[in-house]
Amino acid sequence: MKYLVVSDSHGDRQILEEISRQFQNKVDLFIHCGDSELPANDPLFEIFQVVGGNCDFDAGYKERLVLQTPLDRIYVTHGHLSNVRFGLSQISYEAAENDATIALFGHTHQIGCEVVQHRLYLNPGSISQPRGPIQKKAFAIIDASPEQWTIQYYGRDFQPYGDLKFSFDR
Repeated sequence: MKYLVVSDSHGDRQILEEISRQFQNKVDLFIHCGDSELPANDPLFEIFQVVGGNCDFDAGYKERLVLQTPLDRIYVTHGHLSNVRFGLSQISYEAAENDATIALFGHTHQIGCEVVQHRLYLNPGSISQPRGPIQKKAFAIIDASPEQWTIQYYGRDFQPYGDLKFSFDR
């Protein structure tokens, strides 16, 4: 199973359209971790599973989602309500409460992924406004198998960043 994860597009609808076109029939699930700054009823969100972020003021957004696939239970939130700027403690409790194998979030605009206690935590960074030590506009694809998760980060040109590929055993 392949999950495409993007976050913090901040009004850049065109890149979301391009991502959905480019990866149509190549991934099983499109996920947006918030701060799209688009209306919650935008037709793009028939493609993307989406949560609201601190810059999404439309009341139609959900704050959290739990998505079930044949391989994973995925907890999705923007991160501002989980205090992700201060670490993964709160989101780890939320993911555990939801029996999630994967926790996805944005908010910090910083690329990051790690496995803690057999749960994958992933921030795809920002497709529009990167922050932190890795200054690359990015989104991620998680390739999930029964044995492992392989994460590849991509740029706005849809090419993989060679130095941003990670594999974790389940």
